[in-house]
Amino acid sequence: MNSLLLDHRQCEQARLARDPRFDGVFYTAVLSTGIYCRPVCPARPPKPENVQYYPSAAAAAAAGFRPCLRCRPELAPQAQQALFEHNLQRGLALINDGFLQEQSITDLAHRLGLSSRQLQRLFVERLGATPSQVHATQRLLMAKQLLSETSLSITDVAMAAGFNSLRRFNAAFLAGCAMPPSALRRQQERTTGNGLTLRLGYRPPLDFPAMLAFLRRRAIPGVERIGEDSYERVTGSPEQPGHLRVSADPQRPELRLHLENVPALMIPDLVRRVRRIFDLDADLRLVHASLASEPLLAKGIARRPGLRVPGGWDGFEVAVRAVLGQQVSVAAATTLARRLVERFGIVLPGMPEGLDRHFPSPADLVEAELEQIGLPRTRASTLRNLARACLEGRLDFSAGQSLETFVQRCIALPGIGPWTAHYMALRALGQPDAYPAGDLILRQMLGEDCTLSERQSEARSQAWRPWRAYAVLHLWHLANDMTEEPAT
Repeated sequence: MNSLLLDHRQCEQARLARDPRFDGVFYTAVLSTGIYCRPVCPARPPKPENVQYYPSAAAAAAAGFRPCLRCRPELAPQAQQALFEHNLQRGLALINDGFLQEQSITDLAHRLGLSSRQLQRLFVERLGATPSQVHATQRLLMAKQLLSETSLSITDVAMAAGFNSLRRFNAAFLAGCAMPPSALRRQQERTTGNGLTLRLGYRPPLDFPAMLAFLRRRAIPGVERIGEDSYERVTGSPEQPGHLRVSADPQRPELRLHLENVPALMIPDLVRRVRRIFDLDADLRLVHASLASEPLLAKGIARRPGLRVPGGWDGFEVAVRAVLGQQVSVAAATTLARRLVERFGIVLPGMPEGLDRHFPSPADLVEAELEQIGLPRTRASTLRNLARACLEGRLDFSAGQSLETFVQRCIALPGIGPWTAHYMALRALGQPDAYPAGDLILRQMLGEDCTLSERQSEARSQAWRPWRAYAVLHLWHLANDMTEEPAT
């Protein structure tokens, strides 16, 4: 039902205050209009007796409400971090990653180690909707955003949103939005010019400059280009390369994603990747409440209240970059990454200068003579073993993995220890509890007058679970404040 796990009084206060910290945490359904809204909706607040609260957009949709055209629920960030049930988080991550587009509810339940009945009950109890309803609502909201913000044809919108039939799309959109897609298209203003631009919402605060600075120091030359106010990179395949640019909206808690030469079918995946890179679905209320009892972390939060965990574009790319960075400085690792791309990457004719390389795939590196770029023999062997493990399916970077399972698979590979495994989990998977306990900077910062052991660092971190990755970022930035050399 609509009040599942929601504090009605808190929801009422957040709704009346239009508190952006609760955007996506709950949805307001208005009985008199049949519409559901974000807490930040600019429309005149309805009377309390006409309001019902739902824990997800899917729950409101399942109850028969349609999405608001003013506040646009499709722009709300996810609230996955607020769900402390591990299997629910994993299930949502898989659905967000498109699992149900090709596979069944039974397959999803099996992946999570549950029966289909257990999975359905878990979603209904916590989200007020079944996994299928969550998936259907996500598809509908993606279509609604593409209709509102792009000039893509309705057929392309349907395909991009995951509908294999235009007839089914039209029927689903009419049922969910009480209008045909063509009617919404006529009502909306769309951007003009080359490419297309999408709005990506988040719950403030977001320290976008700090995120860019972190990513800039680790950018892969030829593949990424990160300026003072934007992130750019190559997308797509060597046969059909594209380009994207991410910048901050100066007036709204949103990023702007500009895409060029991108097939419509790729748009949802690109949106997911950008959201992961900038950690746009983070709920910093929960993170800060857990970390602020540690004085050192409270200091970090006070300095950078909008700091998040910077993710990576591609799991294999992050993993290679992590191995290149073993036992060397950030600058030295970037030099090695540039050599790797120049020697083993694919040149992309016609792309912008500085964004004309496709990062090598596992198949490109599995037999590569990596010593040619200046790698020590042991680290070159580690990279080849990593590439082989990815090719053979012994290691992957798919959504919905548990931190423990991923780390165990990583450290089973020669040359990859817990530090590298947790760093990959932190950046490639967006695991909020990843914690490279052996990191020298962490051990120095936590020890203050002395350097903690890895075991002591691990023990100290237990109080910060499940948000240790955020503690890592704050400690690295605090260390960076004290030295000219960037943190790991």
